[in-house]
Amino acid sequence: MDRLWTPHRMVYIGGQDKPVDDRSSSCPFCRVPALSDEDGLVVARGTWCFVVLNLYPYNPGHLMVCPYRHVSDYTELTPEETDELARLSQRAMQVTRAVSGPDGFNLGMNQGAVAGAGIAAHLHQHVVPRWSGDANFLPIVAHTKAVPELLGDTRARLAAAWGAAPSVAPDQAAVADENDVAPVAPTSEES
Repeated sequence: MDRLWTPHRMVYIGGQDKPVDDRSSSCPFCRVPALSDEDGLVVARGTWCFVVLNLYPYNPGHLMVCPYRHVSDYTELTPEETDELARLSQRAMQVTRAVSGPDGFNLGMNQGAVAGAGIAAHLHQHVVPRWSGDANFLPIVAHTKAVPELLGDTRARLAAAWGAAPSVAPDQAAVADENDVAPVAPTSEES
């Protein structure tokens, strides 16, 4: 039997970078905004939320949208945070489509440890690109996920495309063309 060595996964299994308690002082999502974009794997920053690559991705380009404020429950977000979290999630999908061409996405947030949240004390929305056939034998047989690109390289490609990717989803553009009305892109104040 051949072995596929993935020692980087031991960091996750061993719990490195997991908060020791629910306080913001031990929260990695509270520490990331103080780092450079490269060191923190930050792809984009908004007023209320930021977009960061997942250190332990389900798939290449697995992003998380996090509020800057240390808050655990979706119902605790302010209207401004809720709006920006949604807009950045949409933008993350647009940019990922432009850069990587996935066939679909999984979007979601796990509320509480019992629901699967690895870091339950700081809300974060997952934006996971999916490709036909991306579930292969490795996760089943080897309990390993192959990620074909270094996280820093993925961050650089997504960050570079963040301002260049179209700001209208493909289905919205089709509707606009049918109605002969141009879609309105959000202003810098809205995004």
